Amino acid sequence: MLHHVSISAIDPLRVATVLAEVMQGFVAPFPPNPGSYLVATGDSYGTMLEIYPLGSQILPGLGTEAEATFSLHPHPHRYTDTHIAVSVNTSEKDIKCIAAREGWRAVRCNRDDLFEVIEFWVENRLMVEFLPPALAARYLEVMQPQNLAKLAAAAQAGANLVEALVIA
Repeated sequence: MLHHVSISAIDPLRVATVLAEVMQGFVAPFPPNPGSYLVATGDSYGTMLEIYPLGSQILPGLGTEAEATFSLHPHPHRYTDTHIAVSVNTSEKDIKCIAAREGWRAVRCNRDDLFEVIEFWVENRLMVEFLPPALAARYLEVMQPQNLAKLAAAAQAGANLVEALVIA
């Protein structure tokens, strides 16, 4: 189970505040990396997002005892290969309204006819796939172990994924 993940932002406080709104959580400073914030949902799993300034890098400690440290890269890339999918209790309409208010892209997308997500583009540079209640059930159904096994076998065989996954 994932408990937290870190992402970068041009404006970490703004991003943390917006994501906390969508996730119905709260924002707090994240002292280990200056200028960083965490978004906590307050659930029993300790689910959190850590929002770092764009260009933050996590470096391994030295020796056998030292923990990781942070540094700031002077020339960060705008886009990233990282994205996350998050189930939320916020409606699709509210997610899109929040994105519009921030000037960020949000669009409902079909993922290979298997499930749908709301692509929510944080700062128009980082994709978060939000799954409001109306979309989360199907996603969770597709991601059950027995269904993932069917999808993996179909993908390896070059077969049609949708046809391989017939869910009653």
